[in-house]
Amino acid sequence: MNSPIMNKCELSNSVKSSLDQYFKDLDGESPHALYDMVLSCIEKPLLEYALQYAGGNQSKAAEILGLNRNTLRKKMKQYHIE
Repeated sequence: MNSPIMNKCELSNSVKSSLDQYFKDLDGESPHALYDMVLSCIEKPLLEYALQYAGGNQSKAAEILGLNRNTLRKKMKQYHIE
């Protein structure tokens, strides 16, 4: 059974691996808005997963995520999550 700490390391390794591939695929081109790209790639599925885990209950999902419910709603609107 994996511990939560191990899962964090696995997530970190996945991000690093994806970034390695991203920079290889650039083939000499300059990266642009890397922070926003990575954040949006990770944040939307994280929000969707937490909402699904919470059975659609926004208050519970916000608590799981460590966010204020209004912040969660704002992010849901930003990513077009219903």
